[in-house]
Amino acid sequence: MNRLPLILLAAIAFPVAAGAVDSVSTGDRAFIAMVSQGGMFEVQAGQLAADQGATQDIKDSGATEARDHKLVGDRLSAIAGDAGVTFPDTLNAQFSKELADLKAKTGPAFDAAYLRDMEDIHAKDGAAFAKEAASSSNPKLKAFAAETHRIVLRHIGELKAVPAKT
Repeated sequence: MNRLPLILLAAIAFPVAAGAVDSVSTGDRAFIAMVSQGGMFEVQAGQLAADQGATQDIKDSGATEARDHKLVGDRLSAIAGDAGVTFPDTLNAQFSKELADLKAKTGPAFDAAYLRDMEDIHAKDGAAFAKEAASSSNPKLKAFAAETHRIVLRHIGELKAVPAKT
């Protein structure tokens, strides 16, 4: 029996699964897992800052973080989904604790903690996006990482411009 029809049948029956498994490396999967958690934290912390910030600068920064990282998260979800990769839609224990700690603060202490958290997460995510943009095996993920790295750098600049009041 000619094996070509079986190969063609398999390619027709499983095009997404076969391509998806091969299109995302272990490093890409680790990147997706890491930045999806960081992004969800930034959305929730940003929403919290928009509501609970003591100054208008923090409220505005929070609104920007929540909006931008929601869009980034939606794009990451679509790219990961196309590659057959899923990730949780809830925060892990570490980020849940960080968010709870942030929620417990008020006034200038909240603002200072929010800025510290955002500066820390942007530094970590910025490095991850830069690395992924340089080394990803998936072209869509590589382009996404390069574009998002520019957003992260912009956010870092905006965070540094917010006057810290403690």
